[in-house]
Amino acid sequence: MFVGFGTVVNICTIIGGAALGVLIGGRMSSRTRVLITEVLGLITILGAVSALAPMWSDRYINSLPKGWTLLAILASLLIGGLIGSALSLETRLDSLGEKLRIRFGAHEESSFIEGFVSASLLFAIGPLAILGSISDGMSTGTDQLLLKSSLDFFAAMAFSASLGWGVAASVIPVGIYQGAWTLVGLGLGNILEGYQIDAMTIVGGLMLICIGMRLLKIKDIAVGNLLPALFIAPVFVLALHTFI
Repeated sequence: MFVGFGTVVNICTIIGGAALGVLIGGRMSSRTRVLITEVLGLITILGAVSALAPMWSDRYINSLPKGWTLLAILASLLIGGLIGSALSLETRLDSLGEKLRIRFGAHEESSFIEGFVSASLLFAIGPLAILGSISDGMSTGTDQLLLKSSLDFFAAMAFSASLGWGVAASVIPVGIYQGAWTLVGLGLGNILEGYQIDAMTIVGGLMLICIGMRLLKIKDIAVGNLLPALFIAPVFVLALHTFI
């Protein structure tokens, strides 16, 4: 096996699951596809609950000054949101989705962009994407990414049955994101402490809740603008851990 093997497998499973979902989805009624989207919204929120679990872990709590466990996440989201808004990340992500929609020949009224944005965030957010990619880069194993690949296969199949080919297009940002973390593992080794990964996971869990709310048509939150918070969180908690 080679460095990046886990991400390559992950990309293939997403494309395969999305293709199968599109084939199945074409035979479903619109009412059934709406129901699937709503179920996915609920499952996404359920997945967010597990991602929020580190918020109450001893490792995370004991690494930060008293009273800062929640404030660290709040500050990371606010700072990340301000950066994302200034860079118009949500608009840029939608624009990329629109270009890919045209490239794939999807109809304008289709859910291509929603599938692309939702799947991109869902597949990139979480500890497996980060830890697995770093482990892959360090050549210490691809078990975590292989597990993630199996989960993503079924998620892609379910999402694309309702949201179409936009789910398959999510492999572009996912590949870039996981590829970057693989290079981090290759060049620098394991640079993140456990509590830093916890902070990223918690922020990611909140973003998953936003995705779930979007899929359930409760609230359309510009999750793309919050993406910098994933990178702000480990830096912010490191500063708290070191200086306060």
